[in-house]
Amino acid sequence: MAFRWGILATGNIAGSMAQALQVVEDAELLAVGSRSQASADAFGDRWRIPRRYASYEALAADPNIDIVYIATPHNLHYDNMKLCFNAGKHVLCEKPLTLNAPQATECIALAREKGLFLMEAIWMRFFPALAQVRQWLADGVIGDVRLVQAGFCFNLPFDPAHRLYNRELGGGALLDLGIYPLSFTTMLFGFPDEVYGKAQIGETDVDELNTMTLIYNSNITVQLTSSMRVNKPREAFIVGNRGYIKVHDIFFRPDQLTLHVNGEEPQTVNVPFRGNGYPHEVEEVHACLRDSKLESSQMPLDETLYMMQLMDNLRAQWGIHYPGETI
Repeated sequence: MAFRWGILATGNIAGSMAQALQVVEDAELLAVGSRSQASADAFGDRWRIPRRYASYEALAADPNIDIVYIATPHNLHYDNMKLCFNAGKHVLCEKPLTLNAPQATECIALAREKGLFLMEAIWMRFFPALAQVRQWLADGVIGDVRLVQAGFCFNLPFDPAHRLYNRELGGGALLDLGIYPLSFTTMLFGFPDEVYGKAQIGETDVDELNTMTLIYNSNITVQLTSSMRVNKPREAFIVGNRGYIKVHDIFFRPDQLTLHVNGEEPQTVNVPFRGNGYPHEVEEVHACLRDSKLESSQMPLDETLYMMQLMDNLRAQWGIHYPGETI
């Protein structure tokens, strides 16, 4: 059975998902929805999509679509998801799920009320390389973990209209970039017991650089950073008392790991991914639906909600609020 997909929006990340859907055997990319017919037609021509809609409402109303991938800016996810759930569609929504925890709570509750699948699209969690990291940790090859360091930083020229610098669109480093090292950490070690953070706030009132410290009662200390103002390698280190694991370029298609065990030669392994990396999360959605699961055990909704609460906590520490928020 093929799963019939619709893509809501036509930006760069929507194109990445369209490319992925071409290589997943049981996926059929049936429709695209945009805010203009010209944009929908151009995207449809590029990716050979038969149905092109000039509104998100028309896409959601198509009775032949099983799953909608939401690829709009952060500030639109809340309304887009409600639209799709009320039209009876399963949803894969780009990260972050919403702008804040109250919005996420409402969307998760609506999905559950309607009996529909929902997953936040944090693609790195489904890469084979991270499955290997989890296996090494389960096997105890680096002993007791004591320190984790990770960061997602790049230098984006300042442009107040760009979504990352635009507070109206949910801009800032945390929601777009910092969510990755945070999710990497919670995927491996669960929820921290304490969270602290500092941020550099730019002239458009968004966090342009942030640092975060997570403390676990199991004696793990986590140091994370994200920024769109400075560039540095996108690596992660998991350090134990018997060695450490380095994840090379973790947030952009991780496919190489190095295992350092004390007293042994470092071992670098290549762990390839399929296509452009997005097929792995598509396959997870399909596997869940075939098993009549309404959420993924690899990206549980309770963890998504916790992440929104954690980021709300950090933004409150930094004094960052988005329009219309009361948190």
